[in-house]
Amino acid sequence: MRLVIIGAGFAGMYAALSAARLRDIQGVSPDELEIALVAPQPTLVVRPRLYEAKPETLTAPLLEVLKSIDVVYVQGSAETIDTKSRMLQVSTAGGTRKTLSYDRLVVATGSRLFRPNIPGLAEHGFSVDSLDDAVALDRHLHGLAERPARNGRDTVVVAGGGFTGIEAATEMPKRLRAILGKDAKPRVIIVERNSAVAPDMGTGPRPVIENALRELGVETRVGAGVSALDETGVTLSSGERIEAETVVWAAGIRAAPLTQQIPAERDNSGRLLVDRDLRVASVPGVFATGDAAKAACDDAGNFALMSCQHATRMGAFAGNNAAAELLGVPTKPYHQKAYVTCLDLGEAGAVFTRGWERKVEIVGDVAKKTKHEINTVWIYPPRAERAAALASADPEHVTEV
Repeated sequence: MRLVIIGAGFAGMYAALSAARLRDIQGVSPDELEIALVAPQPTLVVRPRLYEAKPETLTAPLLEVLKSIDVVYVQGSAETIDTKSRMLQVSTAGGTRKTLSYDRLVVATGSRLFRPNIPGLAEHGFSVDSLDDAVALDRHLHGLAERPARNGRDTVVVAGGGFTGIEAATEMPKRLRAILGKDAKPRVIIVERNSAVAPDMGTGPRPVIENALRELGVETRVGAGVSALDETGVTLSSGERIEAETVVWAAGIRAAPLTQQIPAERDNSGRLLVDRDLRVASVPGVFATGDAAKAACDDAGNFALMSCQHATRMGAFAGNNAAAELLGVPTKPYHQKAYVTCLDLGEAGAVFTRGWERKVEIVGDVAKKTKHEINTVWIYPPRAERAAALASADPEHVTEV
């Protein structure tokens, strides 16, 4: 029997850990149940949003962890899925292709930044969505120091005032001063189509966020969007022109395109609709998890968000349940009632909220310490030691907050 997991993000990593844990509990050998993880690189990008300096350092190796729990790593990119024949085509870096059969499949392919067809966006827009994108932005920012200080060199426009946009914008003044000099006076502007920044955060944390933006000197343009980009700036839907040599697109994400190959119902974000076991009900043998799945967290109408907090726990349940079906043992319905957010606000600290109503619990430097602990401890892979790695993946205890 073979269980194949596509993706080495938070959901894919925990799917592999959890499936291996159940296999171990049931006393089944890796020869009887092979668990294979397919990904271009055996690394975890340890930030859901790559808004910080030196993004190339924000990865953690997975190969030794996978070896310690007898999970086979298959290097390559999943290109096609044939759910009828239960076959997966994988392309390798060398240009060759290999075929993997599966008895159960876990789709943990994550999400991608949504880039609409706005004139100039593809040519002139940057992002913090992927590691390559974040490295390209960091390289561009360092290159600004070699340009003349005019025509918007020191101006950064961030398109999108949600989680990603706020974290990118509030970190930007510090990043630019480190590059351009401590006396530099960078100008950072958030452009948000809604009537307020942080539209999904609600009225509780918004005053904290708005105060932080004022403290940092970050400007906002609400009720307007970016309608065009060029080499020297952006034009807004309001007609305003902003001279800026750096534009960061942070306006929405969608499930990765591979989910389109699963013949099943999806939501507006491209996520596959799954049942409480994270099973794609209309496609036998297929589970979806993390940003690839729309899953109910509870019986109160709350659904998992596209976040590492939900992806880690969803991954643990998906891996457990896919293995459980093959091993003939009961599955565990996914549930995740606890929900917290910790939004980085750069040199203004952070804001920590609890619950779906996002009640503010901690702000400022204390919240910043919590954010640092989340970023440097909580979301890192477990040690590459078999017992510790398997113990970390009990679905009932992953991401308990």
